This record gives sequence, C-alpha cells and structure tokens, in this order.
Amino acid sequence: MPTTLTTDRPRATTLFRPAAAVLGHQERRVLSAIGCGLRDDEIAAELAVPEDTVAEHLARILVKLGLRDRAAAIVHAFDCGLVVPGRGPRPRSAGPASLTVAARAPGPGPKVRISLLGPVRAWRDGRLIDLGHLRQQAVLAALALGAGRSLSQQQLLDDVWGMEPPVTNVVPVYVYRLRKALHDGAGPRTVIERGLRGYQLVPGAVDADVAHLRELVTGIGKATRAGEPLEVVRLCAQALKLFHGEPLAGLPGPLAELERLRLIERRIAIVRRKVEWQLRLGQDAEAIDELFALTAAHPLDEPLAAMLMRALYRDGRQAEALTVFERARRRLADDLGVPPSRMLRRARQMILHGDEAGLGLTPPAGAGIGTGL
Repeated sequence: MPTTLTTDRPRATTLFRPAAAVLGHQERRVLSAIGCGLRDDEIAAELAVPEDTVAEHLARILVKLGLRDRAAAIVHAFDCGLVVPGRGPRPRSAGPASLTVAARAPGPGPKVRISLLGPVRAWRDGRLIDLGHLRQQAVLAALALGAGRSLSQQQLLDDVWGMEPPVTNVVPVYVYRLRKALHDGAGPRTVIERGLRGYQLVPGAVDADVAHLRELVTGIGKATRAGEPLEVVRLCAQALKLFHGEPLAGLPGPLAELERLRLIERRIAIVRRKVEWQLRLGQDAEAIDELFALTAAHPLDEPLAAMLMRALYRDGRQAEALTVFERARRRLADDLGVPPSRMLRRARQMILHGDEAGLGLTPPAGAGIGTGL
C-alpha cells in the first residue's frame, strides 16, 4: 500500500534540495520510480526488494528532502530531473553532479504557441491545449511574461496570489500539471524547467505573442526615427492584430492586473501612433474607423476623443466632430463628475473657428513624433 508521511514542516516553506546531495543510490531509484507513478508493490517488484523496504525508503526520502507526502515526492522527482514528462526512469550515475538540473534545449519540431493578448490560450501543432483553471493559467502567464527570467516559488506566489497565498504551496503541483499539458508526449523535451533560482520557460521552446509585440514595438520606434511612415503604419497594424480582446482576460492576481493595464495602454499607444501617421499620409478613412472603435472601448480617454475630433474635421465632418465632444462631455460628467479637459475644449474651439494649423492638420515636413510606446 502506498506510503504517506506528513512532516511538521509546512510545505509552503519547503526548499528545493537536489536529490543527489542527500539520497543514497537505492533511494534515488525509489524516488525515480515514484515520480513515474509506480505503486509500492510495483517498485518492490522492479527493484527485487520487499514492499516494506520500499515504504521505509520512501519515509526516509520524505524526511531527507523535507517533503510533505508522496505527491510532493512526485513533483520533486520531476523538478530535480530524475523523471521527464512522457519518459520512464532515467539511469543516472551516483555522482552528485549527475543529478543537477541542466537546461534542456528543445530539438527540432513545432513549438508551443502561447497567447496572452486576450484570454490565455496555448496550442501545439495547431491543437488547443487545456491549461486548467485560472490560477494555473496565471502561473503560465507569469512565466511567459518573465521573458526568460527564472521565477522563484515565492515570486510566483506573490504574482498570482498576492496577499492571499494558498494554504499549501501549490506552485510545484501547477507547474507539474502545466508540464504534462504542454508536453507533446514524445522525447525528453519539456517546456518548463527548474534551475537553482526557480522556474522558467525553456528558451526557444515557446512562441509567445507578448514577445512578438515587444519586437514590433522596437521596429516601430526604429521606423519612426528613420522617417518611414508607411513602415510605421505597417508594423503598427501587425502589432494590433496580435490582440484578441482584453489581455490576460479573467486572470486573477496582482501581476495579471498590472500587466493587463500596461498592455491595454500599450495597445492604445500603438493605435495613436498608427492613426497619427495615417492622417499625415492622407489615409483619413482608415484612421477614423480605428479611432471610432477605440473610443467606443475607452470612452473616458480624452486624448483619443480629441484625435477623433481632429480626424473627422479634416475629413469635412465638422458636425460629427462636435458630436464626439458632446458625447465625451456627457460621459465625463455622468461617470466622473468632471468637465472636459482643457485639451478637449481647445479642440472644440479650434474646430468652431476652423483653425487647421492649431488642430495639427498641417504638420511641417519631416515632423517626427516620440517613440515612447
């Protein structure tokens, strides 16, 4: 019968201790078999020892590694590299260095694709992956947002649970489940690895949309500085196509809340950049459509409303431009109890007086804009 030992040490404070540093050869073999999901009787048959001996080995393993129970031992077997998803026990030499965790570079083959710019989703070979419940998805999102950095269990607890941590340290369990979900079932490759400082996504194993967004923003800045308006508009359009609704939609935790706001602001900044250059290029209709959609999603954003007013006036639609002002004024009064800002009032006055220069509709040749997105 499987053995379970509960220690007095809280699991939430258990530190990662490499198995090779404290376990004997036979104990490592037992831990490897446990990590593969074998029962005590199956381990006894495999190692040709009595079942009671396996139970004794497991009890010592739990004490030496400071683990709470058999489930924690299974997670530890994966974390220390004794077992990898989809593979059985791996033979190891007895030297301590042989069991340290090494980076596992993925071989050729399709990557896991992760999307955070909307509801969190992942695909392998075009097939949608079940990522489990929202907290588990939030752990994956934190790793993807880490951009290759190693995140400790405490950092993940702070990012995903904040001031209300779970009673037990569920981070290793969630990582174990994510590894199984993201693994393709063939070969030793894993998407999430554990190093000395914590967990991270294996470099090159994941294709995340937030990484593409960073690259495109860098390209937008370069094109802006080089004075290439068509390239700016093209790159902005590519960046905006990455968004599929509210970023990190529905995810709990401080990190998700902060990143959600940051990514929304990033999207608005990209739209502004695109529209500004579209107006300079004479692409008024495209710019107006973009602004109408964005102001509907963000009705209290006064700079967006002012930009839409200018674009409509430039397109000969003065009445609609003034309607945008009235709509923004009512919304500000009803929702926030404040009058329109000086910027919005000034845009209205310039439209009424036909001040095209003041509205910024005739910029000097070669005029640039800031690159801060």
